[in-house]
Amino acid sequence: MKAISVLGIDLGAKSGRVMAVHLNDNGLELSSVHRFLNRPIMIRNTLHWNILQLWQDIQDGIDKAKDLSSASIGVDTWGVDFALLDNHDQLLGIPVHYRDHRTDGIMEKAFRKVSREEIFQQTGIQFMPINTIYQLYSMVLNGSASLRLAHTFLTIPDLLNFWLTGVKTCEFTNATTTQLYNPTVGNWAKPVLDKLAISETIFPSITLPGTRLGKYHGIPVIAPACHDTGSAVAAIPAKNPDYAYISSGTWSLVGIEIENPIISPEALEANLTNEGGVENTFRLLKNVMGLWIFQQCRNTFTKKGKLLSYQQLMALASQALPLQHFINPNDLMFLPPGDHPQLIQSFCKETGQSIPENEGAIIRCVLESLAFSYRKVLTDILQISGREVNIIHIVGGGSKNVLLCQMTANVTHLPVVAGPDEATVLGNALTQLIALGEINNIHEARQLIAKMGVLKHYFSHDHDQWDKAYERFLKIIAKHK
Repeated sequence: MKAISVLGIDLGAKSGRVMAVHLNDNGLELSSVHRFLNRPIMIRNTLHWNILQLWQDIQDGIDKAKDLSSASIGVDTWGVDFALLDNHDQLLGIPVHYRDHRTDGIMEKAFRKVSREEIFQQTGIQFMPINTIYQLYSMVLNGSASLRLAHTFLTIPDLLNFWLTGVKTCEFTNATTTQLYNPTVGNWAKPVLDKLAISETIFPSITLPGTRLGKYHGIPVIAPACHDTGSAVAAIPAKNPDYAYISSGTWSLVGIEIENPIISPEALEANLTNEGGVENTFRLLKNVMGLWIFQQCRNTFTKKGKLLSYQQLMALASQALPLQHFINPNDLMFLPPGDHPQLIQSFCKETGQSIPENEGAIIRCVLESLAFSYRKVLTDILQISGREVNIIHIVGGGSKNVLLCQMTANVTHLPVVAGPDEATVLGNALTQLIALGEINNIHEARQLIAKMGVLKHYFSHDHDQWDKAYERFLKIIAKHK
């Protein structure tokens, strides 16, 4: 086999990296080229992404990799956020962070113009206040000059691809996260846009994963699954289709891979989402708040003078009494940054539970609640899809959380395969390698991941104890609605 290297550029909510993925006779190998922080900035009470610094870091990373003679470059980022360009292709403002407060209460105002049922029928996407549709509608309601002047809408990875190549297009997997894309017709949801007074003309054509967009300094730029979860799922080392996945990081994305979107009253009731995947697939899933709550707890401990490492917090959580306190991780009270330990204690008090008093108990509460949420989401998905699964694959940074992986196996009664933790970059690179003709298809690509030797297996135990606790969890989150 001819050795070949590609660059995967992956931006997450906290950090970014440029990594080289090498395909050779030994299979796949990873090497880190450039890692950098992603630090949002507050400007006059609005939270923004520092997109210019991210662009500089991306260029620096590509420059550091120039001796690799990379065959191509691919970019993936988080979903929902976007930039607007004027008719000279200049930025109309700094992209706003999805955790900014501008969408507070906007969903309900949007529903007065177009019903929840019609939005779901048109898009098949989970309702969250962070979605692009509500960000744009907040701009409509506020009479945004930027929106009036906008000539082109681009999601964050599309903006970076434009700066790399000069090509303006929206990649399919990320376009689906906007809740403005209609998977049935394969284009933007015009009736929804019209009712919300959002101009259809600003939305460019949609590009599928694997499309060659252009070149940056002579290197081909290929659109992978530009939504980071889409890339992560592409790297799941599944041997058969009967699996569920959890892409675990700041957010946890729990779901299955399907051929066609499921847009039904039952899916609407369960608030499921149909996001685009690679090779004409969809990801039937639900977003769970994820390790964001853990991260916010650690930040709060630090501000209060308790400098606890990740390993120290996990040790304290392991020593804490099990199955004592539960929260609903998807409660909107946990969405903004803040004092999450206090929020957790308030949630427990409001639902008649004992109060977790120390760091270990608080972190264990977060992890157990995540595991229970995974089971609830997976139960809904399997019931609505009519599918069965016999294994759960956990990928992303959260796959390294031994306690959470074991909890997930315990509560779901399913074996868990954890890894790779660098799934997003690997999936990004695999889509490039397929487009380059070096790998035949995603099934073959996933077998290469399975051979990397980075997987860890977990098996369930203590079923009765976890089942009883799960019933308590369901009653607690129902009580807090």
